[in-house]
Amino acid sequence: MKTEQTVKIQPKQTFPLTIKRLGINGEGVGYFKKQVVFVPGALPGEEVVVEATKIHPKFAEAKIKKIRIKSPHRVKPLCPVYDQCGGCQLQHLDYQQQLKEKRDIVVQSLERHTNLNVGKLEIRDTIGMENPWGYRNKSSFQVGEKAGKVLAGLYGLNSHQLINIDQCVVQHAQTNEATSAIKRILEELQIPIYNEKTNKGIVRTIVTRVGVQSGELQVILITSQKELPKKELITEEIQKRLPKVKSIVQNINGEKTSLIFGDETLSLAGEDFIQETLGDLQFELSARTFFQLNPTQTVNLYDEVKKAAQLTGKEKVVDAYCGVGTIGLWLADQAAEVRGMDVIPESIEDAKKNAKRHGFTNTKYVPGKAEEVLPKWVKKGWKPEVIVVDPPRTGLDKQLIQTILQVEAQKVIYVSCNPSTLAKDIETLSKKYKVEYIQPVDMFPQTAHVECVSHLVLK
Repeated sequence: MKTEQTVKIQPKQTFPLTIKRLGINGEGVGYFKKQVVFVPGALPGEEVVVEATKIHPKFAEAKIKKIRIKSPHRVKPLCPVYDQCGGCQLQHLDYQQQLKEKRDIVVQSLERHTNLNVGKLEIRDTIGMENPWGYRNKSSFQVGEKAGKVLAGLYGLNSHQLINIDQCVVQHAQTNEATSAIKRILEELQIPIYNEKTNKGIVRTIVTRVGVQSGELQVILITSQKELPKKELITEEIQKRLPKVKSIVQNINGEKTSLIFGDETLSLAGEDFIQETLGDLQFELSARTFFQLNPTQTVNLYDEVKKAAQLTGKEKVVDAYCGVGTIGLWLADQAAEVRGMDVIPESIEDAKKNAKRHGFTNTKYVPGKAEEVLPKWVKKGWKPEVIVVDPPRTGLDKQLIQTILQVEAQKVIYVSCNPSTLAKDIETLSKKYKVEYIQPVDMFPQTAHVECVSHLVLK
């Protein structure tokens, strides 16, 4: 008896494909002779002809040659370099449909990584934006040079070619304006631009950040060395052309690395920080402080955390991975006590300052890893009723998951920016916790990213 063998897709092979769904990175997913094929730019329901570009043991990648049947939700992208830059993955998809697909990405992750009955879970509709453009309050553009012209933008998709971006449609208008002005200043003053290949030149990256509520602007020039020629002139010109600039900073990064910031930061003019407001809270943002990139949706996200916490004024709350204290301070007026921890000492200092400025006396912030700090508190008899976690894309530390299972707080509120790691962590936590509901929030319209607030209660 013959066993049916799967015929392997060959590189450059062209074949028809029906797109079934969107993958976690926003690419279309189809099946050809039982093999998974990922196609960037293809949409669910479309019938396409594709060419295989890369073959992996468990899947293939392909590019669109022709769209035979087009999705009714396909739209024309606003950005002229959209398909090259790779910053946005979904500009070709109608916004209301983006919100539906993002909820579906969360559902798929739970189906793939958990044994839960996903059909029975309450996974709510994605909370979107009224205006899904111009929302990013910070841009970090690599700098390059071509025929004497200074370029700034992002490296192309899977390449090391710099795509010059004059007007980024998801960036706040003030950051676009600032980056353009700084490019011109560097060009006019003939400041040496860093070249990765030769490791020569000075200015590597232009980072601009705006306080959306305050209108204050921060400019950070990332340089390969401390000596910046014509430093005073550069600073004067920036202040002259960008009157809203409140903070001009230089950060030194001489390493060959993909990390943007180095360890040393110098103030060139103005304050070390700018002010930003979220709801009733004000925050000081210094150059290296992490702060949400979409303030409008951050308020919606934190309000969802508050709804899930349902605090009565009696609860002790842990804010793990607390950063500058944003989530904890959002809850502090309704909690008995909020305690936060983070591995970045500067963030903890900022969190303490932020708490003091708002007059909160029921908060405590310490530097360190949540999985090490929390057991010490519990040992001393301090046990939280609510644990809020907002981990990086890699998800929760395994040791912290075990700590949470041992502590048995009444509620865990998990804020996640990666549905795959969220699903894996929920699977482990479901030994003792029931998923009350999951609320997706669209923090990054036009991209495949989706943030979630998951409400877990002790069984």
